[in-house]
Amino acid sequence: MSSPLLTLQARIRFDGGACRELDIDRWLAEADDVDHRLLDRARGPVIDIGCGPGRHVEALTMRSTEALGIDLSPDFVAFAQARDRRVLLRSVFDPLPREAAWRSALLLDGSIGIGGDPAALLRRVGDLLASGGRALVETAGPEGRSDRVTMSLESHDGADSWFDWATLAASDVGPLTRSTTFELADEWQDGDRWFAQLDRR
Repeated sequence: MSSPLLTLQARIRFDGGACRELDIDRWLAEADDVDHRLLDRARGPVIDIGCGPGRHVEALTMRSTEALGIDLSPDFVAFAQARDRRVLLRSVFDPLPREAAWRSALLLDGSIGIGGDPAALLRRVGDLLASGGRALVETAGPEGRSDRVTMSLESHDGADSWFDWATLAASDVGPLTRSTTFELADEWQDGDRWFAQLDRR
């Protein structure tokens, strides 16, 4: 069975039975204008956590900004590496190159949900960043819901195993940072997407 992540019909199935389509075509495309405006805030070297097929890594490399992506999908990593994007098959909770030396970390396209605990994820990201580093995080809108969920990825020919994930509403970012080494520096909407800049204290 091919990975659902590399099919344009991929969707999320939640443990309650609900489904939501994934925007895989955007992930597989080049970085768009919204991505580039977000990347204007990234200071190298940059680590892209849950980078998927690595479109942000490629965009940063084209800017001559050092960047490394990590992802747990072998298919996405293979897709990225075949295009000479610097991406490793690695969990953010594994030992990583240049710990405590990255100046920016990206948590985009829902990656703030990795592991089902955004606060724990941000504490780990804080360990990866140098003093004065920043995390650029994509969130749900302020009217969205912050929640821990169990879900699987599926396509027409099957589903992956179940795993923990989380959603984070823009309105909950500030309170969330209180248990981390970050403070909320900025929050904004660009098109239909929401972002936050978190600066390491």
